[in-house]
Amino acid sequence: MSKITAEHLHRNACVYIRQSTPDQLVHNLESQRRQYGLADRAKQLGWMTVEIIDDDLGRSGGGIARPGFERLLAAICAGHVGAVFAIEASRLARNGRDWHTLIEFCGLVGTILVDEDGIYDPRHPNDRLLLGMKGTMSELELSLFRQRSQEALRQMARRGALVLTVAAGYVKVGRDRIEKNPDRRVQEAMQLVFTKFAEFQSARQVHIWLRDEGVELPVKSRRGEAHGVVWRLPAYNIVHNTLTNPIYAGAYAFGRTTSLISVVDGRKRVRRGVHRPMDKWDVLIKDHHAAYITWDEFERNLKAIANNATRMSSALTRGAAVKVSCRCLGLCAAVTAVASSMCSTAVSSVATTATAHSRTRGPNDASL
Repeated sequence: MSKITAEHLHRNACVYIRQSTPDQLVHNLESQRRQYGLADRAKQLGWMTVEIIDDDLGRSGGGIARPGFERLLAAICAGHVGAVFAIEASRLARNGRDWHTLIEFCGLVGTILVDEDGIYDPRHPNDRLLLGMKGTMSELELSLFRQRSQEALRQMARRGALVLTVAAGYVKVGRDRIEKNPDRRVQEAMQLVFTKFAEFQSARQVHIWLRDEGVELPVKSRRGEAHGVVWRLPAYNIVHNTLTNPIYAGAYAFGRTTSLISVVDGRKRVRRGVHRPMDKWDVLIKDHHAAYITWDEFERNLKAIANNATRMSSALTRGAAVKVSCRCLGLCAAVTAVASSMCSTAVSSVATTATAHSRTRGPNDASL
């Protein structure tokens, strides 16, 4: 007995298409062709109206917000979808929450799911069990992929061989080495930042001096390593990042930042680039390459920047307290002025009343 009924064919067929990263969109075109080819299979099975949902190309299925998947769920709940086509379960979801939500909604409204292996009706216990197993395996597969890739990166980093990008002032040589940029102008500009910090002991003052003197700094081109650097007047964060990056002290560091995960509106929210203290870094290899400053100078610079930040915070706190005190004093003065005005008005009114009353009394009136 066919699981596809006239009721299913009366509704639309939705083909859900997803690839996890922008890199896959460029280099894995065969997967795209296979997924778009599901529209032809839907027509062969009898559907006249086939809608392709490809809003999530380049988005992970691991729990982040996906507008295409949300649109699919909305159409299913509205009763407009007779079948959902996907090349495999992992295309629809890589986490249990999304997968089981999809199955639950499809079971409620009688929508079937179709992949390359078969046709599944979530209202049938056996199909529901099989779909649950497919979703679990898909989620596990993603966890294993992530674990293996991260461990491979850590292994390379422990050797100091994981070089993805390099900071301004350095160039990548081969696949796993870095050297100072051979351009003397670049080297002198980067050295100037550290020389001026030794003089001013303030990243803010270095930034102001560079801007006032019109000194441009090299910045890595956004178009990639092959395009070298571009020159521009530095923003404060460029100066600060230069002074706090251990690469300029000849050190290789891995794991300086981490990601914090939170749940916002029922969805995973990832905050990337959160800085970690030095003792929490995964890898730190000193004397890894040519340096602009010594490691001792680098540590002194970090301490000076931290002290400046502490003083700034204390100054802001004192300033806020003074402002509050001034407001309180101003309020007290205003209250005192109002009270004095009210008392003066009351005394004047009493005196005026007494004078008027004494004028109306006769010589034989008794005292009150």
